[in-house]
Amino acid sequence: MKHVIALDVGGTGMKAALVAADGTLLHEARRATGRERGAEAVVETIQDFAAELLDLGRERFATTASAAGVAVPGIVDAENGIAVYAANLGWRDVPMRDLLGRRLGGIPVALGHDVRTGGLAEGRIGAGRGADRFLFVPLGTGIAGAIGIAGRIEAGAHGYAGEIGHIVVRPGGPACGCGQSGCLETLASASAVSRAWAAASGDPEADAADCAKAVESGDERAREVWLAAIGALADGLVTAITLLDPRTLIIGGGLAEAGETLFTPLRTAVEERVTFQRLPHIVPAALGDTAGCLGAGLLAWDLLATEVPA
Repeated sequence: MKHVIALDVGGTGMKAALVAADGTLLHEARRATGRERGAEAVVETIQDFAAELLDLGRERFATTASAAGVAVPGIVDAENGIAVYAANLGWRDVPMRDLLGRRLGGIPVALGHDVRTGGLAEGRIGAGRGADRFLFVPLGTGIAGAIGIAGRIEAGAHGYAGEIGHIVVRPGGPACGCGQSGCLETLASASAVSRAWAAASGDPEADAADCAKAVESGDERAREVWLAAIGALADGLVTAITLLDPRTLIIGGGLAEAGETLFTPLRTAVEERVTFQRLPHIVPAALGDTAGCLGAGLLAWDLLATEVPA
């Protein structure tokens, strides 16, 4: 059976799969990233993991994987196959495509940005299926975005397109790691909600999931924290809607796990803010934490589809 190798590299864990041409996950595996061992060790672990999948696929399906796709965090030069920078993994200018290609016996390798790769999967086979224009926004430790256009993800001229988390929605607000103040992700990410609720509740261990549960139980302090985050999020999303005019807005990440506790007030807040703009469908992501792996598989199959035979 023809298949490709897919790898989704995160700050704490890696997910991998063998993926059939129709997107079926033929085999799934997980492994700790081990970032505490340093960047070089992480890169070696990625190569080892991919090589194991190559051997497994050959043994199980009597054929070598046709290609591989890998999604990594941080700044990514997908065109040249370089993992430029990832603060949480400590690497700089890693020639990931070439390293993996050599380790995997010369099969073609596609490299992608983790959020854009997850967005590719959500748009093509997940919650955005059938939408010609969509925006995928995962609300996790930070906030990023993937701009979907006709089944592809727009990376921008320099690979920075979709960085919605760094839209300033509260000038003079909390300092952001990017150097600005009042960025969306300092106010509406899962980590931002966790910080705000820990302060408001007096429990340093409280997190965003606890805040959502408190909202559902009628806690007024939790409601204030929650609605402040949703207000900031709606402001950022309306800016994105104004610029991009998406047909579907897909919300994923940790905060989306709150379900309608998030989506009902968020839809209301966005609707209250739009004037001339057309309101997109606002829907939860459908693929969960498999999106990155599925997207990496799609990158690999796309690479094969665009290769010119020698």
